[in-house]
Amino acid sequence: MGGCVSTSTQSTCSSRSNGEMVSPSCFCGQKRTRRTFSDHVVSLQHLTSIPSRIFMNGKSRSSCIFTQQGRKGINQDAMIVWEDFMSEDAVFCGVFDGHGPHGHLVARKVRDALPIKLSSFLHSCQSKWDGSNTTCFKGNLNKSDAEDSEQYCSAEDKLNSIWREAFLKSYKAMDKELRSHPNLDCFCSGSTAVTLVKQGSNLFMGYIGDSRAIMGSKDSNDSMVAVQLTVDLKPDLPREAERIKRCKGRVFALQDEPEVSRVWLPFDDAPGLAMARAFGDFCLKEYGVISIPEVSHRILTERDQFIVLASDGVWDVLSNEEVVEIVSTAPTRSSAARILVDSAAREWKLKYPTSKMDDCAVVCLFLDGKMDAESDYDEQNFSSATLQSNHSGNAIESDDGQKSEPSLQRNFTVRSSEENDTYGRLPVDVEGNGETVEAEDQNWSGLEGVTRVNSLVQLPRFSEERPNLEIL
Repeated sequence: MGGCVSTSTQSTCSSRSNGEMVSPSCFCGQKRTRRTFSDHVVSLQHLTSIPSRIFMNGKSRSSCIFTQQGRKGINQDAMIVWEDFMSEDAVFCGVFDGHGPHGHLVARKVRDALPIKLSSFLHSCQSKWDGSNTTCFKGNLNKSDAEDSEQYCSAEDKLNSIWREAFLKSYKAMDKELRSHPNLDCFCSGSTAVTLVKQGSNLFMGYIGDSRAIMGSKDSNDSMVAVQLTVDLKPDLPREAERIKRCKGRVFALQDEPEVSRVWLPFDDAPGLAMARAFGDFCLKEYGVISIPEVSHRILTERDQFIVLASDGVWDVLSNEEVVEIVSTAPTRSSAARILVDSAAREWKLKYPTSKMDDCAVVCLFLDGKMDAESDYDEQNFSSATLQSNHSGNAIESDDGQKSEPSLQRNFTVRSSEENDTYGRLPVDVEGNGETVEAEDQNWSGLEGVTRVNSLVQLPRFSEERPNLEIL
């Protein structure tokens, strides 16, 4: 099975003179039965009115998402599911784990802007192939549909090239926007990203940082097995370490956490970033940290059941196999993400009782496109108000991204607040898309940063944390 580029229809993709994207009428190689939001110009101002886009605790037609704040302050995780993404059979999913003083704002900015950039670049990349009569993507074209294997391979290569180029360009544009943003200081703040687009039987992925995606699939004995879809891009990976050292950055672990490799400036023992690729973190961009994503393409089969995207607050305490077991045995699909986060919270308390629990964010995408009956929401304590908040123009996102829930502890590699100096207070920020962040008097310390492996140890001495009263 495979996808290819159709030659049956001419694309109507075009761009406005002001750079806004206008979607084509044939992205999937099939006639549409209804118009989707991507038939119109998409902008950040329109996001809250898209009914098929959810970014707070809840569910969609084929997925459920849930996040819970840890014990370090503002929830710096963000997540999104966008159904009818460019076409009726396409869905975009993403999880973003922020770090640093303004990591929560970086993660939310990427969550909102990256899908739009990816959509725009997909259509511009598609236009490039129009000269070779490859104008529309077909999500469900089988290999047998090609005239011969050579033609099939050529179409498959073109499809991969289009998506790879779109992911690379959209990630590059996202990082460029963060660097030049007038109201968001990303010098020592950043975010991971694990993103996917499922279209028909095709699964396209792009990711940076250490958030992870896995798939639950059935083996030949119909037993559920875990398939890891991404690689945690840590500084101790040989190719990552080689690049960083070639750029004069330093990679080493602290004496009291020898298992955690970090990236350091050449002239200062800071900031100690625990990942090799990230959006933002511009203090390290000249020293080997990059925002270039790893890109992959996979053909899904009937044995593939669901995909889980999660921040490392989950992976620090649960194995891939445990996550697959928890999701596959959840009493209802709509409760799977919440139950997984609850399980991670319990594991934090059991395994690391003296440490602070990290934020957790989970997206569960069920590949058959089915979910539970609406009545399951009442059983799982999801209110209709929560759902509506995703779709109204007045959506409010609190500092933790959802109603406050009990949180537990973090693990041993995070030092207690008594052991750390603080590096300033978080300002009050209001996001332009209608979300409000209310930050009470909270101390931010790099050592109480993002995960079991703190993403940052400390801010560079030459860095000044500037209050941002305007944002996005």
